Amino acid sequence: MKYYTIVVLPEAAGKPKKFRFYKFLFKGFFVVSILLICTSLFFTHRYSVISKEAKEVTKLRTKTIAQKLQIQKFVKQVQKFKKQMVHLEKFDRKLRTATAIGKPEETIQKKWGIGGTSEENLTVAKLSTNATTLERLSADLEQLKAQADLQEISFFQLDQFFKDRQSLLSSTPSIWPTKGWVTSGFGYRKSPYTGVREMHEGLDIASRMHSNVIAPADGIVIRSGRDHGLGVLIEIDHGYGVVSRYGHNSKNIVKVGDHVVRGQKVAYVGNTGRSTGPHLHYEVLLNGIPVNPMRYIFE
Repeated sequence: MKYYTIVVLPEAAGKPKKFRFYKFLFKGFFVVSILLICTSLFFTHRYSVISKEAKEVTKLRTKTIAQKLQIQKFVKQVQKFKKQMVHLEKFDRKLRTATAIGKPEETIQKKWGIGGTSEENLTVAKLSTNATTLERLSADLEQLKAQADLQEISFFQLDQFFKDRQSLLSSTPSIWPTKGWVTSGFGYRKSPYTGVREMHEGLDIASRMHSNVIAPADGIVIRSGRDHGLGVLIEIDHGYGVVSRYGHNSKNIVKVGDHVVRGQKVAYVGNTGRSTGPHLHYEVLLNGIPVNPMRYIFE
């Protein structure tokens, strides 16, 4: 009773073979076999589940990477939009300076929430330290929307103004009078001749000799001749108290009394008068007082 006997019967002529096993060994082998089969089934199932989960994780990771790239692209577009809004605001200020309209009414600014409450400021401060990229992006978009709404109203005001005063825009010196680069701006500088601090009442725009000088706005030529310091000179009266001046020309094309339009060629860049090289000295005077020409250039 301590053994199990297994008899193996070969073919008819063969001799039977017997195998004896201890019962406890046979039972142990059977239990171990069952355990191995169950373990194999368990790990096979777990492998299938983990493999499926790994595929899902891979898909999610790929999707997350794609979303991050989309968010980064969106962030860049928002940054570009911000720069465009800054450019529009500068353009708006130049238009208002040139036309003396002044800033948009304070009531309009309040209407669109400019400034905000202390609660809003706290929210912005919290976002700046703890916000995720999406939350910051959402805040940026809300701010840009408010700015765009305000800018739309501002441009509507300007549009209405220019519809009533079309001649003013055409008479505003709003483009560069020649192609080149500014070598000396408006304001105080050290004199290239004496080294003494002096007021420079215009822009010096370096350019190639005999480059075209064009009228930046409509007007009437009130002076075309020579000046001791500025050499060959032109002055154009644009009306509304605005006069533009162009010095150091090599040759003037227009004469006193000529009516010119924006973009019309009036002279050639030169090196006449007190000049250290070929360039155009460009001035804008408002009611006889020199002002910074950059305030009027919209380009």
